Amino acid sequence: MSAAASLPLGPLADYLRAQGLAGGEAIQVQPLSGGQSNPTFRIAAGAGRSYVLRKKPAGPIAASAHAIDREYRVMRALQGSGVPVPRMLAYCEDDTVVGTPFYLMEFLQGRVFMDPALPGLAPAERGVLYREMGRVIAALHGVDYAAVGLADFGRTGRYVERQIDRWSRQCRALSVPIDDAMPRLMDWLPAHLPPGDETTLVHGDYRLDNLVFHPSEPRVIGVLDWELSTLGHPLADLSYHCMAWHVPPALWRGMGGLDLAALGIPGEAEYLAAYRAATGRDTQGHWPFYMAYNLFRMAAILYGIAQRAADGSAAAADAVETGRKAGPLARLGWEWPSATGRSAGACAQRARASSARGSSRRCCSWPNHLRNMSSVSMQAANPA
Repeated sequence: MSAAASLPLGPLADYLRAQGLAGGEAIQVQPLSGGQSNPTFRIAAGAGRSYVLRKKPAGPIAASAHAIDREYRVMRALQGSGVPVPRMLAYCEDDTVVGTPFYLMEFLQGRVFMDPALPGLAPAERGVLYREMGRVIAALHGVDYAAVGLADFGRTGRYVERQIDRWSRQCRALSVPIDDAMPRLMDWLPAHLPPGDETTLVHGDYRLDNLVFHPSEPRVIGVLDWELSTLGHPLADLSYHCMAWHVPPALWRGMGGLDLAALGIPGEAEYLAAYRAATGRDTQGHWPFYMAYNLFRMAAILYGIAQRAADGSAAAADAVETGRKAGPLARLGWEWPSATGRSAGACAQRARASSARGSSRRCCSWPNHLRNMSSVSMQAANPA
């Protein structure tokens, strides 16, 4: 049975009509690709009306997972703010309509880029899109979350510490095997927490393929996939976003080792300088820690996808393959704290330079198991 056929169209059509979102025409449903967590569909309801339905998956799920109610709430709160989001239309907790709770939002007609190298675009276009992406995350971290009604959207303080604990507990509860680097990171990260603290609204999964750009202008018209959003540390959010500068394309939607100057994409230092100028926030001092933390966190998320694939409750057809990337990400994460005699960041830069020259010289932050991975090519997909 197809994903679209799994939606009961009769009850859904009745619900849409009750909400004033459909007339007497039959509705049409099209699954949208790209999401690993929550099944997502485009709904055509006649008279040019087009929506996106995002629902919890069926089957057993972790208590804090698939928080579509939080997605709906944060995007509704951000309507009219400096952070572009789709318009929220309805939230339904009644699982008799489509089997699980869901929400409806407007469908954004625009461009979604899966590959951070932005193939097919001119260098000047790439640079402008990256500057716009940086502008939006800076705007997000400047939102007065209390003023938009999100004062209770999460706990304030100790965000990174609590995240390490959360993902560590989730990993320990998995039945799928995990790489040896994960328990090492579970021990190392809590012992090396940076001093100081700050709380802002954070997206939790801010990256290029979670943005919808205007069809022809270099402008973000919608930030998607807010499932992991909360109140947290802005540098944890920013460094997650910046993993793309360090992770090789063969592993996970990254551009580590690519000639960014030739592509017209700003280097990480330039990108961070623009963020500092926009926010006044210092990004220096503990970047290796944040990189290790976010690679650990991403690995934990992918292990969760692997677990759902093993349980038969994964939303995406490629969940098994996606879950297999968890181990290499964990090992890459462990390379940052385990680098000896130099900063992990400098080591990673040397490794990328070596890779660009075609050198086989080994650097501590880029072990052979990453160099030997086959390339993953991903093209633009529909928003999810």
